[in-house]
Parts: sequence; C-alpha cells; structure tokens
Amino acid sequence: MTTLTSVAELEALYGLPGETSLVKELDHLIPEYAALIAASPFVALATAGPEGLDCSPRGDVPGFVRVRDERTLLMPDRRGNNRADSLKNVLRDDRVGLLFLIPGSGTTLRVNGRATISIDADLCASFAMEGKPARSVLVIAVEAVYFQCARAIVRSELWNPDRQVDPKSLPTPGKILETTSRRGIDGDAYDAEWPSRAKATMW
Repeated sequence: MTTLTSVAELEALYGLPGETSLVKELDHLIPEYAALIAASPFVALATAGPEGLDCSPRGDVPGFVRVRDERTLLMPDRRGNNRADSLKNVLRDDRVGLLFLIPGSGTTLRVNGRATISIDADLCASFAMEGKPARSVLVIAVEAVYFQCARAIVRSELWNPDRQVDPKSLPTPGKILETTSRRGIDGDAYDAEWPSRAKATMW
C-alpha cells in the first residue's frame, strides 16, 4: 500500500484550495451564517479528550443552537444516556467542532471554537422545553466558521425520500445491545420499551 507521509505530498496530489474555499472562512458569524444556524435542527459535535475523540449527534427544534453574538454560540444539553462523553472532553480540552445540517438543503455549516459548560440557572431555564430547563449549556467561542459546498449531500442523496432505508432492514438497538451484552439484555424487551422510555426522557 502506498501512503502519503507529508503535507507537500498531499498538496502535490490535490493542489491548493481556490479563492472561494478560503474567503468563505471567517472568525465570526455574519448574518448569513447565523441564518443557517437558525434553520438547523441537527448538529454533530466533535470533541477530544484523554480517552480519545468523540462525535455526538445533537438535535432539537430548528435554531436550538442560539447565536448570542457574532463570536458566541449557545447550545443546550438535554437529557440523554448520561455518558456525557462530549462534556467530559470539554472539561479537559475545550476545543470543539460543529457541523450543522439543514433538511432539504445541500449547504452545511462548520464551526470550530472553544467551549465552556454553564449551569447558570437563568440560562438553562431560557432553553426550557416542555417545562424542563436544559441540564447545562455549552458556551462556544467561535474561532472559525465557514459553509461547506453541497457535493457530499448531493452525492449521497441524503434528502431524497426514495433513498430512505427501511428501518426493518437494520439491526435494532435492542438486537445490538443483546449482542454487545452477550445476551445479558433481552433485545426484544428493550425494543418494546424503548419508545415510551425515549419519550419520557425527551427533554
């Protein structure tokens, strides 16, 4: 297998980025970038820590990530599985990366920055859903923000309803847990209980 071992080799293969690939990157949010964040109900949050890397899906109503000002984002943390992998990482390495997706749009938005975890009662209450405040809020200082062109979304046909996978063709969460627990967990029982359990802990 032939592998690349230097940035020079990489640039020789791919060439240098064009002007549009560079000029779109800013160290602050402009109204156009804020509009993309306001329309997004889903973001992937990347973090790093002593145990390694983590990429966590975060979803809520569109605009759940709030633009406080041109250099600051606020992201509520809801009830979940209590692993808190991302938050543990942030406590020890504050670097974060975010990738916002917008259903129906090929444009995605990438944000890199540094985060702190706030448990300010008023701030958490301002993100309340169904009467339940956020458990904490990530306060993200923006260092780089830029949009990503639509090639990946177009190639994958991500929003094409004809390309949706039948969930019945995939392993269920219960089946996966049954396997990983060496049958210590009853997969069928887990799958039967999951919808009501998920709804109870939604917010």
